Formats: sequence, C-alpha cells, structure tokens
Amino acid sequence: MPFSQAQLDPQTREFYCEALGILNRAQLPFLVGGAYAFERYTGIARHTKDLDIFARSTDVQPILDVFAQAGYQTEIAVPHWLAKAYHGENYVDIISNSAHGCLPVTDAWFEHAISDEVLGMPVQVCAPEEMIWSKAYIMARDRFDGADVAHLILAYSDRMDWSRLVARFGEHWRVLFSHLVLFGFIYPGERSRIPGWVMQQLGQKLGQESSQPDLTEKLCQGTLLAPLQYRPDVEQWQYKDARLKPRGNLTQADINEWIDHLHQETDTNEPCEV
Repeated sequence: MPFSQAQLDPQTREFYCEALGILNRAQLPFLVGGAYAFERYTGIARHTKDLDIFARSTDVQPILDVFAQAGYQTEIAVPHWLAKAYHGENYVDIISNSAHGCLPVTDAWFEHAISDEVLGMPVQVCAPEEMIWSKAYIMARDRFDGADVAHLILAYSDRMDWSRLVARFGEHWRVLFSHLVLFGFIYPGERSRIPGWVMQQLGQKLGQESSQPDLTEKLCQGTLLAPLQYRPDVEQWQYKDARLKPRGNLTQADINEWIDHLHQETDTNEPCEV
C-alpha cells in the first residue's frame, strides 16, 4: 500500500525526508516503524510530528552522532530502550527495545524486514510480525494498541508468518492469544483469517495450564503491559516484578528511570507510551 501524504504538514514532511536521508547517506542500519509501518500494512494513515525508527542497541549512539553532526539536538531519553533526535518541533524516536525490556531489536528484525519507500525515500520497514509483537503488550490506561493489532491481522493475515509470530511470544503466548480471541469478537465474519491450528495450539496450552496447580511464585506480569497501573502490586502487595532480573532484563534503576520519563511526558502533555 502506498504511503499517504494527504494532510501531512509540509515542514514535517521535509523533516521526515531529511532525517531518512541523513541515515541513508550514513549507511547506518535502521528500520521504519510506528505510523508509517502501520500504514504500509493497513492503509490507515496517522500523521504525527515524530518518526519512529528501530535499531540495534549498538547502533543507537552512531545514529545519534550523525544526527548531531547534522545539527539536531540529541538525547538518550531512557538508556535501555529510547533515544531522541530533535529538529524544531519534530523529532525522531530511536527505539532499541521495548520499555519493559523484553523485545530487543536484534538481527532477526532486519532479516524479516520489508524493503519499501517512505515519502520517496528507500527504507526497510519493520515486518508485521514484529509490529504485532511490540504492539500487543501496550495495554496501559492511556494507551491501548489492541485496535492496531486487530487491523494488522485483518489486513495482512494471509501473508503473515504465523509460526514465527507464535514463536516470537514464547512463554508470553497468553498475550497473543488474548488479542486473537478479541479479533474474533471484533470481526465475527473474519475469524477464519487466523489459521485454525494457531487457535487450537494456543487453546490446548490454555487447557493444559488450567488443569495444573497455580505457580507458587508470587509474580505480577502486568507490569509488562501497563507500567503504572501495576505499581501497587509490586510496591505494596509484595508481588515480584516480571521486568526485573533475573526473570526480566531490567534493574530497579532502569524501571525508576522509565517511570520518571513517563511523568515528565505527562507534565509536558506529551502522549505516554509503554
């Protein structure tokens, strides 16, 4: 599907093209995600003042360096996953992981990326499987990406690598299953877009787990979905935080830094993300 340019502010369009040109000339590896990747697969256009690019953690600083050399203001907003490059009111988000630390950008993201053009610029776009994988965890009070997941399935199910998608979620298969169950509710006439074997496999997992005794570990995985809404569980009710090492990939300092960043965004009326 072609990328829409309707209603895109000319200054913002110029910024996007300039930023992509800087990265292409530097020959640094990156993937376009966010609104433009979403439009690539669904045809739904959402124009914003930020451009989301995904990169390996080892490539973040080189990307910031080339933007700084071009006169952009740069910062590492949250070290374990988010950096930014500003130019006026517009900015680039450089994303190397999920906020909860469980979805690092690796070589596999690039191996399965799709070559395309954004605003006439040649780029690699995040694969639909990675988009669903990353969006599926976003279930905060102020942002829920379930509709995006449903639209991606509706638009791209016949070309989806379902085996790879299921494997992406691993032990978090319930997160994927919840979205697939909702898809059948949202589109009752489109349920066959999800392969029967996927629903059967995940349904069997659910049945097997339901017949087993509860885990003895007092664990809360809600923090992987909504970092603020489950703070009472880990701060007051003695549940273990699934983001923390060794089960997760974050330290308490990482989590505190991310929460501080969320509060800063709220104070400046910027949209919160998880």
